[in-house]
Amino acid sequence: MARLPRLIIPALPHYVIQRGSNRQNVFQDAADYAQFLSWLKTGAKMFKVAIHAYVLLPDQLHLLATPSDATGLGQLMQWLGRYYVPYFNQKYGREGALWQGRYKTSIIDPDNFFLTCCRYLECVPVQTGLAAQALDHAWSSYAHHAGVRPDPVITDHALYWALGNTPFDREAAYLRLFEQGLGSSQVKVVEQAVLKGWPLGSDAFKQALEQKMQRQVLPAKRGRPRKVVAESDDN
Repeated sequence: MARLPRLIIPALPHYVIQRGSNRQNVFQDAADYAQFLSWLKTGAKMFKVAIHAYVLLPDQLHLLATPSDATGLGQLMQWLGRYYVPYFNQKYGREGALWQGRYKTSIIDPDNFFLTCCRYLECVPVQTGLAAQALDHAWSSYAHHAGVRPDPVITDHALYWALGNTPFDREAAYLRLFEQGLGSSQVKVVEQAVLKGWPLGSDAFKQALEQKMQRQVLPAKRGRPRKVVAESDDN
């Protein structure tokens, strides 16, 4: 199946994932995580990309981010690579590429999938066995959304604010959502979209994207078009 060109739309949230080359670790110790987050905070401000949620794992990173223009997200990811890869290579005496190809991104239908993606992302450390519970993994935005500690990297999305009128109300509402967990079908939908770079949303959302962008946003179906048989005139 041919890979679709990357689609970036300003003012919509995007789920971004990038993995280490050959699944190698891209973060080895606490200093690596902290350094990357420092650059993420700086770069997000520089390129006007709002970071709503994130998780850093030893061999990959996940972001939920809204760019303010069509180029900012790509510029941010490129800028992070220019700083972090030389830092990592010099520190660990290695050479060459650190990331496995280009980053993957999926445009998110915020009304239907933003909070789902946020919860999915912050639960990855638990799902992969890195932590017994989300709060045990220090390198994610979960502590911010749960009200444990503010995170300077995060810009809260309007849908998170809509969870309550006060910080306490929002945090409590998010915790209730998080504790409900996600069903296997929800997880599958998110994973398929993110890993293949497909938009994640309702059919109406996807159709609106295609009309707005005047381009295909989903892969074409396999196989040849069905042959239409003409009706007989012998009636």
